Amino acid sequence: MTNLETRNELNKEYKHVKYILTSEMRTKLLLTLYENSKNLEKLRNELKKPSATILHGLKELENINLVKKVQKYYELTSNGYLLTTNLIKLIENWNSINKSKMFWNNHDLSDIPEEMLKNIYLLKDATYVNSTTSDLSNAFNKYIELISDASKLRIILPIYSENHFEHIIGLLNENTLKSLELIISEEILHSIKNNATFNKSLLKNKKVTVRSIKKNIKIFLTYSDDFMSLTLFFKDGHYDDSQILIARDENALKWAFNLYSNI
Repeated sequence: MTNLETRNELNKEYKHVKYILTSEMRTKLLLTLYENSKNLEKLRNELKKPSATILHGLKELENINLVKKVQKYYELTSNGYLLTTNLIKLIENWNSINKSKMFWNNHDLSDIPEEMLKNIYLLKDATYVNSTTSDLSNAFNKYIELISDASKLRIILPIYSENHFEHIIGLLNENTLKSLELIISEEILHSIKNNATFNKSLLKNKKVTVRSIKKNIKIFLTYSDDFMSLTLFFKDGHYDDSQILIARDENALKWAFNLYSNI
C-alpha cells in the first residue's frame, strides 16, 4: 500500500472514529457495554439519561455493527469490542501525556519505537519530577535515590557522565548493586575504555554486562524490579538532566522492559 493509499484509508477510517467521538452518548454506551451486556434499565440507571436518548444511541451503534441486541440485552459486537479497546487506549494515552505534558512536549521522542509511543498509557501513573532554580539538582538527586536501593539495574545510558559512573561504581563496590546491565553506544564504550578507573570498575567487573550499539541513542532509561525512570534529550540534541519520569507500578515496568528489549 502506497503512502497516498494509506492516508486515504486513514481518512476514511477517521470518519468512523469521529462519528463515535463527536457523540457523548455513543462513546459512553461503548464504554459502558465494554465489560458486560446490559438491558435498557441498567443502561438508564448508569448513564442517567432517558430511555429515548439511550435507544437512539444504541440504534446508531447497531447500524454500524458495533452493538447488537440479544433478547433484552445489548452487547458489543466483535468489531465494537475491538474499537472500544482501542478507544480506551486512546483515552488513557491522552491522560498519560496530559499529566506529564511538559516532559513529552519538550523532548525528542524520535528514538522511542513507535509501538512504545502507542503504549504511553502504561505510564499514566508515572510521576514527573523537574529541577527548579532553587534546586538545580532535584531530578538528578531523585535518580540517585532510586538506584541506591536497587540490587539489579538495567540501563540504556546515552551519555558519558562521570557523575553517574561514580555513583554506580560506588553501589557496585558496596555490594548494594549485585547486577548491572548497560546498553551504551560504541562511542561511550570507547571513552570508558580510555578511563582506567571506569574500565576496571565497569567493563572488567563480573557483575556488569555491557552491550554496545552503533547508534548514539537519545533515551536514558533505567529500570529494576520495582521502579523505572526515563530522561530524554531536548529537540536541539542536548541531554536534559532537569526533568525525569519515575514510576513503580507494574504497567510502567512492563513498558520499560519492552523498551529495553527493543533497543
